[in-house]
Amino acid sequence: MRILLKLSGEALSDKERHYDDAVIGGIAEQVKKLVSEGNEIGIVIGGGNYWRGRSSIGIDRTKSDQIGMLATVMNCIYVSEAFRTKGLSTRIFTPFACSTFTELFSKDAAVAAMKSGTVVFFAGGTGHPYFSTDTGVLLRAIEVDADGIYLAKSIDGVYDSDPATNPAAVKYDEININDVIAKNLQVVDMTASILARDNKMPMWVFDLTEENSIIKAVSGNFSGTRVTV
Repeated sequence: MRILLKLSGEALSDKERHYDDAVIGGIAEQVKKLVSEGNEIGIVIGGGNYWRGRSSIGIDRTKSDQIGMLATVMNCIYVSEAFRTKGLSTRIFTPFACSTFTELFSKDAAVAAMKSGTVVFFAGGTGHPYFSTDTGVLLRAIEVDADGIYLAKSIDGVYDSDPATNPAAVKYDEININDVIAKNLQVVDMTASILARDNKMPMWVFDLTEENSIIKAVSGNFSGTRVTV
């Protein structure tokens, strides 16, 4: 199975520094097991542990988004190296040239790498401002013909309202992408949701902090939400 895993930058950090090595090490161990079972893994990481561009004041939106793209590159370089210490082979692709730090994205190269058991990191979003890493992960998943997207979040699924502000919020075990769009549930942003709908790309939403959460999500034995298409 070929899957794309989306991690938030905030999920990788702790209160004192940009990276929580225990969390990243745990992710690496789970990914290593999945690769050993024959799964092909691509990863997209947000940049929120460094930069929340859209909430910045007094800076041009294009420049702000460019800073955010570079934040995702830094995250992928760090996490890629952490994966290598666990014995995994990794490659990092970006939609723009980063000297020798990364490789310029090519569908053929990325697919060939995943088929060989290499974990592929897709950094830099779409390479353009005004598009989030949500859109980036949908775009890459479609391009490399992934079987699905796994969204590791700080919440255990999709709710009908924000459970942080509404104690009566109801979680969905399964919901269709058309309902996600109609109810504006923000599983991913609207552009990404429409891409998922139009290209029939299913998503699984789950809590990263649950023990072996990634393995459980990929096996289907999880307590999160499946977004059908």
